Amino acid sequence: MYPELSFQEKQTGAFICSKLDELGIPYRSEIGGSGVLATVGHGENTRCVALRADMDALPLHENTGLVFSSKNPGVMHACGHDGHIAILLGAASLLKEMDLPGRVRLIFQPAEEDGGGARMMIRNGALEGVKAIIGGHLDRHFAVGEIAVQPGLICAFTDGFRIEIRGKGGHAAKPHETVDSIVVASLLVMSIQTLVSREINPSLPTVITVGKFSGGTASNVIADKAVLEGTIRTTDRGVRESIKKGLARMVRAMEDLYNAKTEILFIEGYPPIENDPQICRLARSAAEKTVGADRVKGLPYPSMGGEDFSFYLEDVPGCFVRLGGGLEGPVNAPAHSPCFDFDEKALAIGASFMARAAFETLLNIEQVVETGATP
Repeated sequence: MYPELSFQEKQTGAFICSKLDELGIPYRSEIGGSGVLATVGHGENTRCVALRADMDALPLHENTGLVFSSKNPGVMHACGHDGHIAILLGAASLLKEMDLPGRVRLIFQPAEEDGGGARMMIRNGALEGVKAIIGGHLDRHFAVGEIAVQPGLICAFTDGFRIEIRGKGGHAAKPHETVDSIVVASLLVMSIQTLVSREINPSLPTVITVGKFSGGTASNVIADKAVLEGTIRTTDRGVRESIKKGLARMVRAMEDLYNAKTEILFIEGYPPIENDPQICRLARSAAEKTVGADRVKGLPYPSMGGEDFSFYLEDVPGCFVRLGGGLEGPVNAPAHSPCFDFDEKALAIGASFMARAAFETLLNIEQVVETGATP
């Protein structure tokens, strides 16, 4: 009921610490302001794997009508991160009662949605001594009791862009005396879609979306400036660079074509998630023991969404899974929607899977990491 935005998760972090105190699990708090690192297991054992949950919410006004709806105006858990916290705390409770063949690092990470909190946690020692990492995300596209495990690339690059178009303002009744930045920007919005439809191999998933269009001050004034902001989602490094070059080319062309001035800024986003095949085999085994082999699914196509779990995978091998939490009927709203919710029966399943996956990975980690052998 008290969601907090990226890098503002003070109350959330304090709540997590209170639960870890109840469990008797040691931790470090206020990592980067609000992150929490905890450890379960034998300190003298060199085997260590990590489990990660994100903590932040989104700047949306909740419209679910739930009795536990957000009490923070304009902020809600519209992506299930509150569920991820609950799952990792549940896994911590289960792990505390197990005779672990090593240690499990519990990473409660802020700012997945905005700011790349994973990098901050890594800088503060989240992966010190860690041999592998496992994470997951509640997913409405899968039913409760289903877990999706897929090796290889499962999430996209997430790059942003900002385009500024400067024309010449004037009276709306005298367009011949102006350079209309709104018209130029509108034509550009439509034109850039041809980068995907006509310049990129259609077998390589690619998306360009203009999510924000700003310009103008009055209905009878031709605007002297317009700004476009958007995102580029790609799954191939070559395509990523090609799209950026093509977009820059189109923006520059607006200058000659419409006598406008332009400027483009690219904002580097998250790298893609590329799951390690060996860790995925261990995660699949844990999933089959948790929900049954027939309920373990694959992800035949990568998501065009992004996840900063990818930063952990640049340092250690790991696996990111999808935990089924879909609701039946029209209430099954998408993530980042004011109506988003998930089936809470997924929480116990997710906690059981994460604990089992950590245990199995600890048992096999030396064989997998050092030799690359199939466990």
